[in-house]
Amino acid sequence: MLAYKTYSKSRISAILYYMQDTSRYAVGIDIGTNKIRCVVGHVDASTGAPTIVGVGEVSNSGMRKGVVVNLQGPSKAIDDALGEAERMSGYQVNEATLSINGAHILSTKADGMIAIGMSGQEVSAEDTARLEDVATTGKVPANREILDLVPFSYRLDGQDGIKDPIGMVGTRLEINANVVSALAPHVANLQKAAEQASVHPHALVPSPVAAARAVLNEQQLENGVAVIDFGGSTTGIAIYEEGDLQYTSVIPVGGNNITNDLAIGLKTDPEIAEQVKLQHASAVTGRDSKKVSIKHEKETFEFEVTDIDEIVEARLEELFDKINSELKKAGRKGKLPNGVVLVGDGARLKGLVEYSKQTLELAARIGKPKGFGGVADQLENPSFAAAVGLMFSDMLNIENPSQAHRKQASSHGVKQSASQAKGFVNKFLDRFRA
Repeated sequence: MLAYKTYSKSRISAILYYMQDTSRYAVGIDIGTNKIRCVVGHVDASTGAPTIVGVGEVSNSGMRKGVVVNLQGPSKAIDDALGEAERMSGYQVNEATLSINGAHILSTKADGMIAIGMSGQEVSAEDTARLEDVATTGKVPANREILDLVPFSYRLDGQDGIKDPIGMVGTRLEINANVVSALAPHVANLQKAAEQASVHPHALVPSPVAAARAVLNEQQLENGVAVIDFGGSTTGIAIYEEGDLQYTSVIPVGGNNITNDLAIGLKTDPEIAEQVKLQHASAVTGRDSKKVSIKHEKETFEFEVTDIDEIVEARLEELFDKINSELKKAGRKGKLPNGVVLVGDGARLKGLVEYSKQTLELAARIGKPKGFGGVADQLENPSFAAAVGLMFSDMLNIENPSQAHRKQASSHGVKQSASQAKGFVNKFLDRFRA
């Protein structure tokens, strides 16, 4: 007869915590105005490749135009999305890389110069960090948090085009960089919402930048490409060239605006207007005049296709005028060899690829996340591009923790990992009881 060893609750807690501590997991949480999506990946120790083991998706509230206006809404939604992902993966999430959104996100050019020291001295990591501080001093207002600093190139004693100067010998080091920043109150509120769900953010990444990690390849990054993230209430843009992020911005217009326009124009409820948008709206106008029907709560509603097209066309014209303006501001209007890659919930609008080609005068395609194994069916659509990209970013933050929050302040009420581990078993079981 087999004998089974019994363990106390505290011993089980210690075993579970040890198992979790020795396994490598990466977690991305995409915090959208309408939805929160969570992706948990297990990282293979030998190959470094991620396998998706948990996915969560829930509706969100308490946010407007990508920013938190009520902490309780996104906090509960983060907790619910994590609950779904944890039940699927069996992994307790305490840390993750989160998305940040909103028109307050800015992309600013910065440059600076420092003296290395005596002749013949090598450039060190401390030197580049000091140079970054010099480059951002006075360029970023006090009420903004630096999310990332992307060096375009370094110049060492007159030699241009240096990508990584560490180890090189010189006396004068200069930098030309792109600084991505966000308003400090919005950063603090987002971190507070995560804190209330017992999640420590490794880093905050703009949604279109996160999506780019999941849908772009090295050649596209090098040649020139833009990712356009069509969200519920915002549209994010990230432009890449020569392997670097050249520019990013967020437009406060999204799919919700089309839904609201349809509700007003068709004189119907927003819930019905959303179904009209998903089932019958198209970016390509000029369709034959006919009626389409929607069934809602045992009632059938009929609408003219020409009315739907007219309403959608007006909003898309406004949105794409703004997108073209951002491309022009970045100096890339009509000048991206690899065109634009469309992601986000709004990218599912029928005919949007063709409309993008005509309006932006660039190649266009739908971006689908790639580069992972495991649960693939649910994730191979543009809605999950940012969440998967955040998981990839989290892998880098785990490997190089010193790079996470490179310029962000560390005292926004974020819990320390030791306090998050407290009561692990009780919190884990509570997730499953919910």
